[in-house]
Amino acid sequence: MLTICQLTASLTADLTDVYPAAEAGAIADLVVEHLLNLSPMQRRLRGGEEAAEAALAPLPALRERLLGHEPVQYVLGKAWFADMELEVTPATLIPRPETEELVQLISREHRGRPGLTLLDVGTGSGCIALALCRALTPRRALALDVSGGALEVARRNAGRYSCPVEFVQADILGDNLPELSHSLDVLVSNPPYVRESERSQMRANVLDYEPATALFVPDADPLLFYRRIAELGRQWLRPGGALYFEINEAYAAAMVGLVEGLGYGQVRARADIFGKDRMLSAIAEG
Repeated sequence: MLTICQLTASLTADLTDVYPAAEAGAIADLVVEHLLNLSPMQRRLRGGEEAAEAALAPLPALRERLLGHEPVQYVLGKAWFADMELEVTPATLIPRPETEELVQLISREHRGRPGLTLLDVGTGSGCIALALCRALTPRRALALDVSGGALEVARRNAGRYSCPVEFVQADILGDNLPELSHSLDVLVSNPPYVRESERSQMRANVLDYEPATALFVPDADPLLFYRRIAELGRQWLRPGGALYFEINEAYAAAMVGLVEGLGYGQVRARADIFGKDRMLSAIAEG
């Protein structure tokens, strides 16, 4: 019988055929914690204990999926975001750390403001809308996505954390959109921004499993979704309302120009913890 430490090391060794050593170790940690229902601290403190054999029955199937490049978040059906354990499926993108930084920025700039109304466009798992709902307790929170499958996941996540988010299924590029005339205080989106030509640079665990409609934009118009959302923001945001985007660092300057050209003020590209311009904020002036 393997100890918890030996089990983790064995799974890490298996996964190094597919992943860099550090990433293989991090994935193995998550799988062992999931199977044995341990926190990271408990896994480390109890590393010398034998792993319960009955709890390891699912391990061969999980290992096979991981060796097939399937993301560990889909294999386990969950991902952590802003202190929430969220359900994720192939209908939703896996929440990223840079998106959590965007939520932290918005929370800092709006915490304590009463009666906020906010909209998250392209909500996926609901991670942004739910995190902001918990941090800001808005009067009204809406979340929009074109995918019915994603919205089913987002609704379950909202129910788990008792977040009263209103979910709307609509295509932001279409006409069947909610009536929000100058009613929003915050409009936020992490829209598709990876160019089709960049597919060849992406790893199989992203290309083969995450939803392409949430990732890719045409090379000929990589700012397609940003332009549309910012245009709608001029109709939807009240004077003084704030627009926030997660952006592709390669288009930071172009994004500033685009948003300024639509009449927003205080347009700023914002750096993430690595110094890359991955966020943008602006104010809808009256």
